[in-house]
Amino acid sequence: MANIIVLDDISDAGKLVKRILERKDHSVTAFTEEEDALAHAKNNPVDLAILDIKLKKMTGVEVLEELKKINPEIKAIMLTGYPTLETARESLRLGAQEYCVKPIDKDELETKVAEVLGE
Repeated sequence: MANIIVLDDISDAGKLVKRILERKDHSVTAFTEEEDALAHAKNNPVDLAILDIKLKKMTGVEVLEELKKINPEIKAIMLTGYPTLETARESLRLGAQEYCVKPIDKDELETKVAEVLGE
């Protein structure tokens, strides 16, 4: 079981990811605000961050940079409805292990989370 945070500006998307991963016995906390997710990561152990690339105030890539300052060991999966090679490269350069294209495919998400966590 892993401690996972999900950050997506659309709360239903975060809830969907949360529901899928809780069925796999992970502890999942979903956020729509960048500051809330970062504050949670400062005060709680987080193994994996699932971050939407398009957020309200920051990009998912910027949030990943901040999370890496808090916990260099954190793993990350980026979510995007607008996949580009540039976004994928930037995410991987900053330490994201994977990225998923929205709409989220349940099996793909479960597989990528298991791979990233080494399960």
